[in-house]
Amino acid sequence: MLYWFFVKLLGPLARTWFGPTVEGAGNIPKDGAVIIASNHLAVIDDALLPITCPRMIHFMGKAEYFNGKGFKGRFKKWWFSSVGVFPVDRSGGSKSLGAMETARSILEHGHIFGIHPEGTRSPDGRLYRGHTGVARLAFETGTTVVPAAIIGTRELQEPGRVLPHRGRTKVIFGKPIPVPYTPVNSLTHEEVRNLTDRIMQEIQEMSGQRYVDVYAQVIKAHQAKKELD
Repeated sequence: MLYWFFVKLLGPLARTWFGPTVEGAGNIPKDGAVIIASNHLAVIDDALLPITCPRMIHFMGKAEYFNGKGFKGRFKKWWFSSVGVFPVDRSGGSKSLGAMETARSILEHGHIFGIHPEGTRSPDGRLYRGHTGVARLAFETGTTVVPAAIIGTRELQEPGRVLPHRGRTKVIFGKPIPVPYTPVNSLTHEEVRNLTDRIMQEIQEMSGQRYVDVYAQVIKAHQAKKELD
């Protein structure tokens, strides 16, 4: 209820400020489990998708959003929990399994799970190699994937900027990709990689971004190292 309260209360203000146009909203199934996989250019992406999608989207959020101290920390935890965000430890491995179990539960209950396959915001506006978690989750639950392209948010909120500029944005929801249920012990790396690459190709064609076949985290690590040097 709080999710829709915030969407209805703050949505008109956000739509006025971000000026989004929407294409392909009819590609989102009216009911049943769906994974929306989109590119990630700015923090405001996760505000833009909910105000342009006709159904509630559940997102992962980095664990730091939920571990803060004092009033500010408690408020952030309440806020993100209220709008359908749940924590993920982005260090990977077994620490990320709990978040994936939560995502699986969301899908098994027939809801929408939103994810950015790049795993982080683009460091320079290009589209980077997708992590295979989205494909693995789709196979293991037999869930349809709707690729989505967000356009214009980086120009409104460049890296390091807290409050976004006013401007125009666009969200395109692509054609659904049906994914057959496949038990985890039957999945191959090739199947998972191929589906991930197909999703990223769909996003690239809609967004018009230049594609880079490298994980964005690798680029960010190189940039951080250069700054230290």
